[in-house]
Parts: sequence; structure tokens; C-alpha cells
Amino acid sequence: MNKKLTEEEISKLSNLKTEYGNLVQQLGNTEIQIMNLELLKEELKVNLQKIRVEEKSIASELEKKYGNGTISLETGEFSPTE
Repeated sequence: MNKKLTEEEISKLSNLKTEYGNLVQQLGNTEIQIMNLELLKEELKVNLQKIRVEEKSIASELEKKYGNGTISLETGEFSPTE
């Protein structure tokens, strides 16, 4: 013989099902955000590597032109190493 659940019991189970669905959706959204951040992180690493290569190239050009020393970006002056 089947027994019927009370309205309160049905309501509790329904609420749990809804909460579970919401948590699963939030978890999915969080994982998507993590994936997007990981992609962005990789793009930033690539851009950082490009900047480092460009920095080395510029440093090499300046060293050939001026020799060893330091450059003040504020004044634009080159001070040779003694």
C-alpha cells in the first residue's frame, strides 16, 4: 500500500532539489569563469614573453649604439658604466 507524503515533506524535498540545481549551476558558472581566467592568464604570459623579447632587442640596440651604462627615462640621459 502506497503512503502519501505530507505537503511539508514535499515542500522540503522540492526546496532541496531547487537548491541542488542552483548549486550545480553556480558550480558550472564558476568552472567557466576559471576556464576564462586560465585562457586570459595564458594570453598574458604570451604578451609578457613578447615584451621581454622586445626589451632584449631594444637593450641590444642601445648597447651597440651607446655601450654599457644606464638610462634615465625621466631625463632621457645615458650614463656610461665606468
